[in-house]
Amino acid sequence: MITLYKLAQLPRSQRLRKAANLVRNAERRFVFFGHLEAGEAEYFEKLVKLLAEDEAFPAAAEAALKAARKNFADYKTDEKEMRRTLNTVHQILLAETGLYQADWDFFEPAGALDPLKRHVFPGMQVYLEDIRSPFNVGSMFRAADSFGAEKIWLSPLCASPLHKRALRTAMGCVEVIPWEFLPNDPFTIDPLDDHFALPFFQGPFFALETGGTPLADFCFPSRGVLIVGSEELGVSPKALVATDASLGRVSIPTWGAKGSLNVSGAFAIVMHAWAATNHNMSLSLSYK
Repeated sequence: MITLYKLAQLPRSQRLRKAANLVRNAERRFVFFGHLEAGEAEYFEKLVKLLAEDEAFPAAAEAALKAARKNFADYKTDEKEMRRTLNTVHQILLAETGLYQADWDFFEPAGALDPLKRHVFPGMQVYLEDIRSPFNVGSMFRAADSFGAEKIWLSPLCASPLHKRALRTAMGCVEVIPWEFLPNDPFTIDPLDDHFALPFFQGPFFALETGGTPLADFCFPSRGVLIVGSEELGVSPKALVATDASLGRVSIPTWGAKGSLNVSGAFAIVMHAWAATNHNMSLSLSYK
């Protein structure tokens, strides 16, 4: 590790970034091995003291650094508290440099996800229609996995779940939840029989869209396909024809000035409500 004397000679922004990296790496080692290396607690106690004396931290950050110094000096802190101490110091130093971690940069040591541990609600499927942002696609994969979706279908113009930003945001969920790109628009009208060409999946269908039944009043099906449309334009008119002829639209009431949610956040809310309905239904059946 860099000596404290040498660290003190660096320009402020470089000093803070270097210190943040040192603490981040120590946290990662701590998670794997369950303890700090020999001399690290003393080093970080002196590091925090050096930084706190030399930098003008906000009052809340200064108080947190003071508590961190005490924990490093008395290295009998339990494992969870020491992990939190390292993490807190890291985040304070990042904030001072104006840098903040993205969700995918947070350290979760669980390793690869086990698909056998997934609880799936059979027939609970999702169709992502023209979701353009890889970040949103990754977030929606994570929510779909969390709430037991059986499968995700993607329109031809969706951002790929294999995009590096989607993979980082999904944090392993792309590997454990089945998904498939559709080669064409499943809601294309066949001019010969005037029916929707749905060769890839069957309904019933319902859309997450404005102007529909409020979330609390919507009757979620045990099996079906939830359609979520693009960030800018929502669900396409062709898909809405199919949903309106099936289960309709579900909407999330809002009371804020903006009056709308990011598509991945709205999707997570609806998925939770749908999963809760299916879970309660399964509990009811198990008691009969």
